Amino acid sequence: MSAAAPPTAAVDTEEVDREKRKAIRRAIGAGSIGNFVEQFDYGLYGFMAPVLAPAFFPDSDPAAAVLSTYAIIAIACLFRPAGGTLVGRWGDRVGRKKTLLWTIVFMGVTTALIGALPTYQQIGIFAPLCLLLLRVVQGMVSGGEYVGAVAFIVEWAEPRRRAYYASYASNSCFVGILAGAGTAALTSWLFEGPALDSWGWRIPFLLALPLSGVGIWLRRRIDETPEFVRATKDGTQVVKAPIRDALRTQWRPILAYCGVSVMLAILSYSWVTFYPEYLTGTLGLPRWMALTSNAISVAVLIPLLPLAGILSDRIGRKPMLIMGAVACIVLVPLAFRVGEEATFGTAVASQLIYIIPEFFLTGIVTVCTAELFATRTRFSAGAIAYNSSFSIFMGITPFVAALLVSSFDTIYAVWVYLAAAALLALVVVSAFMTETYRSQLGADKFAR
Repeated sequence: MSAAAPPTAAVDTEEVDREKRKAIRRAIGAGSIGNFVEQFDYGLYGFMAPVLAPAFFPDSDPAAAVLSTYAIIAIACLFRPAGGTLVGRWGDRVGRKKTLLWTIVFMGVTTALIGALPTYQQIGIFAPLCLLLLRVVQGMVSGGEYVGAVAFIVEWAEPRRRAYYASYASNSCFVGILAGAGTAALTSWLFEGPALDSWGWRIPFLLALPLSGVGIWLRRRIDETPEFVRATKDGTQVVKAPIRDALRTQWRPILAYCGVSVMLAILSYSWVTFYPEYLTGTLGLPRWMALTSNAISVAVLIPLLPLAGILSDRIGRKPMLIMGAVACIVLVPLAFRVGEEATFGTAVASQLIYIIPEFFLTGIVTVCTAELFATRTRFSAGAIAYNSSFSIFMGITPFVAALLVSSFDTIYAVWVYLAAAALLALVVVSAFMTETYRSQLGADKFAR
């Protein structure tokens, strides 16, 4: 008969477990706050586009002004790969924590500066140029923020619960978008007419400063990830040229990730940014109804994402991605058909249908941002993959969707755009993507 463990040993183990859980919760908060700030700004900008358009562009052609406002997002996102790769290099060389401290500072300052810009009526063409410059800086910094935050959370997480913990990184994005939508709706209600157009729109952007201050406080309180510390403690895993190493050794998982994430980018940003404007501008639904219906659907999705993470931790990443791709093809046209009735109820119903593929895809693509790549180049490889696919299509999708509807006079052109990406994802997941849900974080992955 074996001797029972001393009571003090049991107490010590419980204390260690308690401290570990506290550290993981702090890591989730520290990693997620940057995603929240980024998506708060992105959602706010997208929802306020009709108000920003006459402030930064000539008001002679309102439709062209709105398209130009969306085009600035698209152009800025083209700079995300360069910025994300640079930030990723720092993250693999100096650590996740230090890098993420700087990214949230830059994001908060640039977002707040948008709220202080002079308008087209005040400085002419320099107004949209200044707006574009700030969006480019934001895009470059944000290109590394999300990838670094996901790596930070996943490297702190328990091995068999990585998708569950990563779901909170996804949720922080949707909470940020929801906050952006709510702030846009509240601002539009409080400052109607000339007050909103002249100065009321500035207030939400200025809120980014205190939000980034909270992020700095959270990130200063958490240690570097145990995974990164283990990989670099003797210096052997610190790569002098992580970008080159990532492209040389991780190109297969990079391509696999790109093939999957384009689908999610088109799905998500045709929903949260373009669809409310379509409900208002094309179907004639009052703006508050369009924004409120979108906010309801986002609020419903938020508690579902941790459940999706738990499910994926049990059955794997690939089954979830396959079900999500099929749902994109089958359910999105149904959602558009329901929404065409142009009532508040059908607007809500259409978007509740729309979030079914989001359930299967969002958190899973998120955790794959970290799981597919080895620790020594995780930040760099993830940044290259994420920004070469998701970030670019995230930025261009509202513009492309608006252009498709304008050109073909039907929203089903947007579905064809999404369905093509979903078919590509089905091929990539089925034939080339490695299952990662039981893999070791530090190991190299290869598509097979």
